[in-house]
Amino acid sequence: MEKLEKPLEEWKQMLDPEQYNVCRLKATERPFTGKYNSTRTAGVYHCICCNEALFDSTTKFDSGCGWPSFYAPIEGGAVVEVRDVSHGMIRTEVVCSKCDAHLGHVFPDGPKPTGLRYCINSVCLDLVPRQI
Repeated sequence: MEKLEKPLEEWKQMLDPEQYNVCRLKATERPFTGKYNSTRTAGVYHCICCNEALFDSTTKFDSGCGWPSFYAPIEGGAVVEVRDVSHGMIRTEVVCSKCDAHLGHVFPDGPKPTGLRYCINSVCLDLVPRQI
């Protein structure tokens, strides 16, 4: 996959302020406020920055944490996991493999089959509904 790289100023013009702050500056949207937190629409979640397919709705579950949660990304290396030592914690950050957008974090407290919880900011995602 070819990397998509743009200067921050270009991202700032392309994204709305909340998308820019979360995706490019690694902020976090407030819990229980994101448009995809409780949605059950079948489809594929894409990166808001580059349109890369990231998560399938079949892996989404209600974790109660306030952000959309998935137990696995789409196959093929759609996301990259990066060690995050910010805010006095050791966590694993999740970024888009194509454009390096900050998406959220992954935790080892999810359901089977992976036992993982990819806790992702709604503002980073664009849901493309599955055609019936």
